[in-house]
Amino acid sequence: MYDPSSSANINEATVDHFSLDWTIDFFKFQISGSVVLSIHIIKPTDKIILDSQSLEVASIKADNEIVNYRVENAGILGEKIIIDVGKRKDGDKFNLSVIYNTGEKCSALQFLKAEQTVTKAKPYLFSQCQPIHARSIVPCMDTPSVKQTYDAMVAVPSDLMCLMSAVAIGQPQEVGKLKKYSFKQSIRIPSYLLAIVVGLMEKRDLSIRCAIWAEPTVIDKAFYEFGETEKILKTAENLIGKYEWGRYDLVVLPSSFPFGGMENPCLTFVTPTLLAGDRSAAYVIAHEISHSWTGNLVSNANWEHFWLNEGFTTFLERKIVGELEGEKERQFQAQCGWEEGLVSAVKEQYSDDHPLTKLIPDLQNRDPDDAYSLIPYEKGSALLMVLEQKLGITQFGGFLKKYIEKFAQKSIVTDDWKAFLYQYFLDKKNILDAIDWDNCLYDTGIPKIKPLFDNTAMREVVALAEEWAKMKDSEIMNIDNSKYLSLSTLQKEKVLSHLRLAKVPPLSHAKLARLDEVNQFSKTGNCDILSSWIQLCLKNHWKDIIPVAFDFVTQQGRIKYVRPIYRDLFLWSESAGRAIELFMKNAPSMHPITVSVVGKLIPK
Repeated sequence: MYDPSSSANINEATVDHFSLDWTIDFFKFQISGSVVLSIHIIKPTDKIILDSQSLEVASIKADNEIVNYRVENAGILGEKIIIDVGKRKDGDKFNLSVIYNTGEKCSALQFLKAEQTVTKAKPYLFSQCQPIHARSIVPCMDTPSVKQTYDAMVAVPSDLMCLMSAVAIGQPQEVGKLKKYSFKQSIRIPSYLLAIVVGLMEKRDLSIRCAIWAEPTVIDKAFYEFGETEKILKTAENLIGKYEWGRYDLVVLPSSFPFGGMENPCLTFVTPTLLAGDRSAAYVIAHEISHSWTGNLVSNANWEHFWLNEGFTTFLERKIVGELEGEKERQFQAQCGWEEGLVSAVKEQYSDDHPLTKLIPDLQNRDPDDAYSLIPYEKGSALLMVLEQKLGITQFGGFLKKYIEKFAQKSIVTDDWKAFLYQYFLDKKNILDAIDWDNCLYDTGIPKIKPLFDNTAMREVVALAEEWAKMKDSEIMNIDNSKYLSLSTLQKEKVLSHLRLAKVPPLSHAKLARLDEVNQFSKTGNCDILSSWIQLCLKNHWKDIIPVAFDFVTQQGRIKYVRPIYRDLFLWSESAGRAIELFMKNAPSMHPITVSVVGKLIPK
């Protein structure tokens, strides 16, 4: 087993279970307490190496005996805790108890002051452990190749609620000014799926097994937006098999949450940027629900094979969309993923020959956060769509179910998947052999083979985008926006993306102003549309968009939006200086992952 993003000695030992006993301190901005790790030796050794990042360790015991340990710097991987456990042989099992607290540079946690929340009444805490931040809240084997069950006892201020990526056990116990919550996760998970959220939250049931949690002032909006969760979950079960996790709850986090969603088991974290009021964000929920099988049950063994999580999940997300909204919509989303998601990532974020455009990149000596892009999502899902088209939609659907059954609760690499693919389709080996696997898996840039797409919805997008592009400034004053209003939400956003990415002449500032006046792009509540509009205007150097862009990157911290917008602001001399000042000013209230990602965009 190999993981370049972990220092743990995973070929000598593994962790079967861990028990957390935590107290959340909103004054010190830290978690303090202990973890008991159930160690299982798989090869004779006299040491256990755990991943850590800025943890302050007080003591370590092996089966109640104090043991020696040392902490060494591990560069971009944080630190490693090397623990002397005496000679241990294959099959030995014992407990390691670590008393510790989180450090000042804990990258997994964001503590928010009351005024940083929507309700502005109580402080808030949430975690984000993917990809390698769990090591900053618990000493562990922080690699997806190790899966363990866990339980937790968490003490929080009595006026706050605590949730985790697990099932709550019983009722919280009042202990002075604290409440103690108990949780249990009985399905083995990788460390990156450990999650906690503490704050002022209300709950609304969406079905017997689904609920939405949010701050009181947004719970009604969230209840409406995610009202079709059970329907999406049932559709996923029909496609891929039984949902194994018991509960499927969602929690809407404050606006600094860096991602659209995070598939924490039993409790998906979602960004408030999804609360558009039109249920247009159902695709994000379809994506996070799909992770319950691809990612959470079957996991990539290391982050070089991230596409096994995200490519599969994106493919399944669109299969669900196809079942709910028709094959035309599925095809359109897949085509957008290729023509804008993949092409944009290759051409704008990287370049055709950049090593991180490989489906399976080399992450040796590289922070996996720095490798994050749409490449594994879109290159991966496109490969699966090609296979579906070559092997047959029904047959490939059967393969997916068997793939989940075979590798459930395991961590795998691409060769495991590919070997099973060949085994399952023995009678179609000639079709599989005709695929240029080296190009698909290991070459940079855009793949040679591309899925076949139904172009209907995209033709409507391109036609309107080109109509706007070709209009003279004198004609734009008489623009009729009925065509735009007749489009789906995704089509509307893609009109703007097409104007930005396609080879169309620069748009005049008069044209941009009129389009904004007619369509109210700068005031839309749909963040995908607003983000695309801002990027289009920045590309065309329209100064009026600068305050809109500044406001947008200040109001929310979703990396999908802030990375490209800050990048464009930094690269334009008219906005660069003020954008850098704004980022420096906002950084203390931004999520540490977002700060790291955006900070690297500032021109040297």
